[in-house]
Amino acid sequence: MISFVNTDIDLRKKPIFRNLNLTIQPGELVYIVGRSGTGKTTLLKSLYMEVKPSKGEIVVGGFSSRTIKKRQIALLRRKLGIVFQDFKLLEDRNIYDNLAFVLQVTGTKNALIKEKVMNALREVGLEHAAMEMPLNLSGGEQQRVAIARALVGEPVAILADEPTGNLDPETSIEILEYLKKINAKGIIVIIGTHDYELVRHYPSRTLMIKEMNLVESTIEPMSTGYRPVAIRQQDEAQLTETR
Repeated sequence: MISFVNTDIDLRKKPIFRNLNLTIQPGELVYIVGRSGTGKTTLLKSLYMEVKPSKGEIVVGGFSSRTIKKRQIALLRRKLGIVFQDFKLLEDRNIYDNLAFVLQVTGTKNALIKEKVMNALREVGLEHAAMEMPLNLSGGEQQRVAIARALVGEPVAILADEPTGNLDPETSIEILEYLKKINAKGIIVIIGTHDYELVRHYPSRTLMIKEMNLVESTIEPMSTGYRPVAIRQQDEAQLTETR
């Protein structure tokens, strides 16, 4: 379970969130929706204690921001899988080694590493690419590797920060499908995104960032195909030019 209790979060002395009260239960898929710069990344960082609250408490996987010791932060992070917008793969190592590295630094026995790595790659349909180098893969494939890397340590939650931000519409839908598949196994999935239409395509619990807080929101499912923010803005600009 994840909870925020009367939580204030600041970044470089600037207030980002005020008086957050929120609980996320095991097995939930939750969107954190807001424009760029509204605090999505900061909120996700607070879950793995890279950003500490200035007031109140954050509890993640049994660890409290009030009582967690520095040496325990690594233990907390082992319970979390993190997916970044820009993948952050090790470009000098093949896909297998990118995933194996996560297990090696956490002390997993060598006899188990191959099984865990291949299982994670199988979850995202990339077991055939284990020996490929990251730059030989497409952007969508690299993001699938990033999801497998987040999954390989068997986390209780996956935090995805704009996981479709650099991807085309079809690939964005594919990435959401994989995240939903992982969530169906009972793993918490939290997705930070600015793209309301993506949320409408796969509706789930949605929290909108508004006035330094999170507001529960109901977003109606869309009846047409997914069109990302950038494409909609292009269409609107072209329409304006023709008037």
